[in-house]
Amino acid sequence: MAGNETTSKDLQLSEIRIPENNGVPNNANLPALVYKNILGSEDTDDLAEEFEKRFRDNGWGGCWRWGVYDFHHYHSKAYEVLGVARGRARLRIGGPDGELIEVEAGDMLLLPPGTGHKNEGSSSGFQAVGAYPHGQEEYDMIRARGEIRPEIRDNIAKTPVPASDPFFGAKGPALEHWQGRQS
Repeated sequence: MAGNETTSKDLQLSEIRIPENNGVPNNANLPALVYKNILGSEDTDDLAEEFEKRFRDNGWGGCWRWGVYDFHHYHSKAYEVLGVARGRARLRIGGPDGELIEVEAGDMLLLPPGTGHKNEGSSSGFQAVGAYPHGQEEYDMIRARGEIRPEIRDNIAKTPVPASDPFFGAKGPALEHWQGRQS
């Protein structure tokens, strides 16, 4: 499931690849990316503001602050970035048989269209900052239930790879990890 891992100073970047499972299509071509310790782990409102600023500066919009739903869901028409601004959480990536990861303040996840995610437990006050690439702010939210309709698969395949990494910009690791992999 987990794949390549890159380390730069304190930042650790890893890939998560999960095949389709239990009503969650995931993304056959692009891995989810987990950026550990991208902003350090100081648990303050400053982290939320810094994530929002970085996302906006790199062309990602529709920012929100909240948690992560406690049911399996995914987006078929948008990439989603989640910056952990406060607390800790155990997130299931990829559906019921997906990978359980632990995230904490200062971490970031980047989810390609179709990638399932669910909060399986979090600390009091857990907060994520979410955003979407320019033009994908009108995302859909699909609960994982049974069959995956053909139009959902089409949406996933047609959603363009973002022009920039939400944190590092035009030359960020997301683009390197996804270069030439979209169908």
